[in-house]
Amino acid sequence: MYRGFQIMPHVQYIYTEASESLCGVKLEVNKYQYLITGRVYEGKVYTGLCNWYEKWDRLTLSQRKGLNHRYHLGCGCKIRPCYYLPCFVTSKNECIWTDMLSNFGHSGYQAKHYACIQRVEGYCSWYRGWAPPDKTIINATDP
Repeated sequence: MYRGFQIMPHVQYIYTEASESLCGVKLEVNKYQYLITGRVYEGKVYTGLCNWYEKWDRLTLSQRKGLNHRYHLGCGCKIRPCYYLPCFVTSKNECIWTDMLSNFGHSGYQAKHYACIQRVEGYCSWYRGWAPPDKTIINATDP
């Protein structure tokens, strides 16, 4: 499945650096299906270690639902990584990402099970995803 037809109507190749030391990724082509994020530069699609890539069957149900239904609700939000405590939100459109406290990063619990979405009056907060988001409340306790 490909998304991004507005930017690139046809993608034949995805480019990455030759080695991991240069932030390149190694994908087993024709063996697995992947979620691959990246950027478009001079008419080519690029990905690397700083982008989100994962074998499709390793994504959690929350991540799959997020990709299809929820992550777009956070386009006005900014995710601020928290590397050490205390961490504070500096504007109403921020969510604090705490996975970095435990060195899990992209594979941490918060990344696997929550989506940062915009709520009432532009405030952003984490959403767990069991029920449709209630836009009338702000839950600052999760996670």
